[in-house]
Amino acid sequence: MVRTLEWKVDVVLVEDDGTTRARARLATGNGTITGYGTAHCSPQDVDVPEIGEELAAARAMHSVVRQLMRAADRDLEAVGAGTVSAPDYGRPYSAP
Repeated sequence: MVRTLEWKVDVVLVEDDGTTRARARLATGNGTITGYGTAHCSPQDVDVPEIGEELAAARAMHSVVRQLMRAADRDLEAVGAGTVSAPDYGRPYSAP
């Protein structure tokens, strides 16, 4: 059986006085996961808005990823597939 799903991620960025805030929202077929991230420009740094945007967005999406992994772990445990001890949700995935 082939199953195709499409999940959409919406990222909103707001910049205000050297601080960039991001909200990343993942819409799945069953609900929504929302993550938040911020980036601050130090007074001694060169103000490059794209860097703040990238950092804030990455932090917001990282929050979504951690929440999604926790949900998957709970679902695995609920169906008797065992538990994961001390998961490392911050470790990057590398394709085989």
